[in-house]
Amino acid sequence: MSLEVHLTKDLSHTLYVTELDETYHSRNGALEEALYVYIGKGLLDFINHSKTENNRSQTKEISILEIGYGTGLNTWLTAMECAKLNIKCNYTSLETVPLPLELINQLNYTDNVTELNKELFFQLHESAWNSTIEVSNNFTLQKIHTSLQNLIPKTSFDIIYFDAFAPEKQPELWTKELFQKLFDCLNTNGSIVTYSSKGEVKRIWKEIGFTVERLPGPPMKRHMLRGRKTAKSTPNQYTENTHG
Repeated sequence: MSLEVHLTKDLSHTLYVTELDETYHSRNGALEEALYVYIGKGLLDFINHSKTENNRSQTKEISILEIGYGTGLNTWLTAMECAKLNIKCNYTSLETVPLPLELINQLNYTDNVTELNKELFFQLHESAWNSTIEVSNNFTLQKIHTSLQNLIPKTSFDIIYFDAFAPEKQPELWTKELFQKLFDCLNTNGSIVTYSSKGEVKRIWKEIGFTVERLPGPPMKRHMLRGRKTAKSTPNQYTENTHG
């Protein structure tokens, strides 16, 4: 796979895959997309939904499954956010093509962060594959070198970050069979988020039993999708949320 480092509109890097004519992140802003879709509409939304009547979060520990480790951007942002919120996170990420460190070293994500967070970024990348690594007191990472098709979930998750390449580029990952696998390993009241807003994805999620929300998207993108698994989840539930 041939990869090139490209600058996106928010001045953060992404990688361009020449064979697919596809980038790892939005060309309109890699960092902005990750923060908006996965941290904002995924992690923080889940925490906000667990708040009690006195506005205190009940979330002390959270489990996340990421489909597509890629550059490690989502993982790193999640680790920093959980440290800030004092929440323990058990994070599992799948990747079929782990990136070499010499390529990771070219990315500019750590240019304007503290030395501690810079060290965290590279610690995540240098962590062994197919092992459970205690990165810090509140963040445990398991990077699995496998495909979603071959994954046999041994645990359940609160949030799923679905960050595969676009449906038209990797249609084999956006199937009802694989989304059913993800639905089954998601905890009740858990959620799945993706940058995609394709009608076919929305239809599949509804058929499986997710309560589907079409949300405003990140910069320069009209919409994204979030699916919730509730205790009363039944097929064909859909809402359009214009506020997020």
